[in-house]
Amino acid sequence: MESFTYVDIFATKGIEYLLVIGFLMIFILFWRFLSTPAKAAYEYVTETLIPALSEWFHTPEGIYYHQGHTWAFQEGNAVKIGMDDFAQKLVGKPSAISLPGVGAQIEQGNTGWKLRFGSTSIDMVSPVNGEVVKVNEEVIKNPDLINQDPYGKGWLLMVKPRNAKSDLKNLLSGRLVSAWMEETVNSLRMRMGENLGLVYQDGGVPVTGIAKALSPDKWDEVAKEYLLSS
Repeated sequence: MESFTYVDIFATKGIEYLLVIGFLMIFILFWRFLSTPAKAAYEYVTETLIPALSEWFHTPEGIYYHQGHTWAFQEGNAVKIGMDDFAQKLVGKPSAISLPGVGAQIEQGNTGWKLRFGSTSIDMVSPVNGEVVKVNEEVIKNPDLINQDPYGKGWLLMVKPRNAKSDLKNLLSGRLVSAWMEETVNSLRMRMGENLGLVYQDGGVPVTGIAKALSPDKWDEVAKEYLLSS
């Protein structure tokens, strides 16, 4: 009859194996504990926050848009112009706005006005060619108007265009606006990368002043890239 041999596990290295196995089991449980909230947070960002970004920038119909994120709206023989919702949310609240005076000539695609942020200045391109016939004095006194109501009380200039039909033809309108903004938002998403958490406030609303959240040291360069300014 075959004899049975008792092996004292404590007298061998078996205890070491058990300790290793026990450690691995604890590690796996701990890793799952940590990864579950991270996975949930990732899914929340990718499935909820990122898609919401596209809906956060308003582009009203009936307005013409320059790719430098300025807009034009024809009123009789004049054209009212300003900066769009994307631009004001990208740069945040300026400390001052420098507008050309009545009688000044502005060129489509060239500097139309300047936004000031302390010692930093950012140019905004004009969406049309023409002569400035009226300046919004209220927005000079209260620059926050461009953030509160960029298409209404935050308008900047009234311009007498040299050729309104030609100028407006060079701008974006209708379905082209949606395609353009989708491309812009996709580019912004790529740039966000690991800074998603910085760009969104609690509740999933992007912060005003996205460029500063993305690049605190070189935010003005980010802004100029999207605003097509020099």
